[in-house]
Amino acid sequence: MDIKKELEKRILVIDGAMGTMIQRYKLQEEDYRGERFKDWHTDVKGNNDLLSLTQPEIIKEIHLQYLEAGADIIETNTFSSTAIAQADYDMQSLAYELNVASAKCARQAIEEYNSKAKSQKSKFIAGAIGPLNKTLSLSPDVNNPGYRAVTFDEVANAYYEQVSGLVDGGVDLLLIETIFDTLNAKAAIYAIKKYFHETGKPELPIMISGTITDASGRTLSGQTLEAFYVSVNHANPLSVGLNCALGAAEMRPHIAELSELASCYTSAYPNAGLPNAMGEYDEQPHETAHFLEDWAKQGFVNIVGGCCGTTPDHIKHIADAVKNIAPRKLQEIANAFSINDLQANAT
Repeated sequence: MDIKKELEKRILVIDGAMGTMIQRYKLQEEDYRGERFKDWHTDVKGNNDLLSLTQPEIIKEIHLQYLEAGADIIETNTFSSTAIAQADYDMQSLAYELNVASAKCARQAIEEYNSKAKSQKSKFIAGAIGPLNKTLSLSPDVNNPGYRAVTFDEVANAYYEQVSGLVDGGVDLLLIETIFDTLNAKAAIYAIKKYFHETGKPELPIMISGTITDASGRTLSGQTLEAFYVSVNHANPLSVGLNCALGAAEMRPHIAELSELASCYTSAYPNAGLPNAMGEYDEQPHETAHFLEDWAKQGFVNIVGGCCGTTPDHIKHIADAVKNIAPRKLQEIANAFSINDLQANAT
């Protein structure tokens, strides 16, 4: 099962929001705890990744809904499954187990889907690696700009453990996503490369997805899109793309720019518009699909889907909209930052 062969033939569809779907179940504290954690010493409601252990049927059901809607790639429920992020619930010791369990939930969903599906299109599991709740580039203390809450080694070690669990759980790809600090992403890349070097296991393809936070066209840590791409391209990623923060209307100029920059495949999964005053998303499935259909026709994308606020209905409309459109063709991009160019710019 080679995802590159699929990407040569068609635009692939990645799933929509996990958190949005979990909210529909209106789970309470006891639901998150389950039997295993019923006496846990801190509140755990809101720790969505924990549901892969306490409510695996719900997570599998969400995956199935996205598969039935037409998703080719489903993301594991592991956005916060690192020791650093899980420390908020004093559950850092569960990081490895959470990743294994979440990957298995996704695999079970694919197996169940394939047993019922009429067509046998390849389906892939992307191990979701989130940006962390701590950043290496910015200080959390306005009075001490040199302070960092974590070190590079701590971040890399946390990602190494996550990658280990995802691979052992059976993912097909590794997705470093919602990147607002590229230094965190570089720690994830380092951890991935180190893991495969030390274990000798075949390397899995890496998808990388950044987040442009506003109309400035920069990440939260201040990088332009071009600088972000150049910073991560050394990882030889399967794809580089954008997700979260923006709706499709606001993301369009940035994904157009990225399609010109990238020599790898490109991905885009925007939010369902911008949040309203209540923090909810109002963009309807046909509206999101209309934007992404335009991107596909313009030759901007190889992988499309949805982020915050998107649902299986959004994914179904997106899948239907792009199914007959040819994927973006890979192109050879000259290295924009040769040594001579850097020297010339410095003088």
